Parts: sequence; structure tokens; C-alpha cells
Amino acid sequence: MVVHSGDLAYLRRCVELATEALEAGDEPFGSVLVAADGTVLGEDHNRVALGDPTRHPEFELARWAAANMASVDRARATVYTSGEHCPMCAAAHGWVGLGPIVYAASSDQLVTWLGELGVQPPPVKPLPIHEVAPTVEVRGPAPELTDQVRALHRRFHRST
Repeated sequence: MVVHSGDLAYLRRCVELATEALEAGDEPFGSVLVAADGTVLGEDHNRVALGDPTRHPEFELARWAAANMASVDRARATVYTSGEHCPMCAAAHGWVGLGPIVYAASSDQLVTWLGELGVQPPPVKPLPIHEVAPTVEVRGPAPELTDQVRALHRRFHRST
């Protein structure tokens, strides 16, 4: 589905968070949780370099939402992210009952980029969100941000 113009500011923040992750020596992923009224409820970036490969921002935001939001509010909230959710994060999103997911770059794009860089595939097969959480509304990718996201991944994998 097409990214709306109103989504771009949140997606740009996700790319900023992904840049922060990269500058901290981590994989460049960032996410923002936004309430139905546009209030930013939380944001995070990848923290897998700390040794826990499940420290994805989407997973952290899903956990926070489960602990801090009523189910009706979760269903109306949107998760914005620099990269399409992995299967683990898509499952957490679905189980917690969050609303739409909007991403800047797709898993297919990332797989292509990593292949071009000679990076080994991840231990979990990348799947489109709809294959893991079929009832979640998904929008993305955002062509306006694709080059930026790709550049972050190139920087990360060339430095490792």
C-alpha cells in the first residue's frame, strides 16, 4: 500500500533513529509508536549489538504498548519503522493488537541490498508482514526514503 504524505515525517524520524543506531555501532533500524491523535508515544532503535538479537525497536515498542496501553488504543496506534518488520516483530505486533505498520524500506529491498554486499542471510527467513500478521494494515515502502535507508545499511555492513 502507498505511504501517505502525513506518514513521511514519522518515517523520517525512523531514519534518524536508524542513523543513531548505526552511530552507536548497531544495525540501522529505528521505529516510532504514534497514537491515533498523532502523539508520539515511544521511539527506539536497534540494540542487538548489546548481545540480545531480539532487541529490535518494533519488538520493544510492542512490549511497551502491551504494558501501557488499553487494547482499543493499541488498535488505533501506528508503528512507523525504517525497515519492514521481521517475522518476530510482526508476530509481536499482531499478538499485541497494534494498528497499522508503515515502513520506509521493505524486507525484499533489504534482502537485495544485503545480497549485493555479500552479507549472509539472517537466521530467520524474511517474510512480508502480511504473511505473519495477515490482518494488520501495512503501508510501504516509501520511495522518498529508500536511498537513505540503503545508504545506512551499506555503511553498517562495510564497517563490519
